[in-house]
Amino acid sequence: MPLTKSAIKKMRQDKAREKVNRVKKTMLKKALKLASTEANSKNLSSAFSALDKAAKIGLIPKGRADRKKSRLSKAVPLAQSKTKIVKKVTKKNKK
Repeated sequence: MPLTKSAIKKMRQDKAREKVNRVKKTMLKKALKLASTEANSKNLSSAFSALDKAAKIGLIPKGRADRKKSRLSKAVPLAQSKTKIVKKVTKKNKK
């Protein structure tokens, strides 16, 4: 246990910040998961926004945010093209 007055205050601050950061990190993870599973422009935009905000407040490093944004943007066109192929195949089968 901390003994000095300043160390006690620091411990209190750390607990409060930990709660806030845990909530923000959870929201970030949910946005990233949604963007990767359901690839569309709305989900991608919200994930980019969440990554930028997390990097801005220091929750994650800026380079990690940039890397995740890059990988998500590469994955979305692939996912969209797969859905177009599936739609074309189903339309051909129906005729």
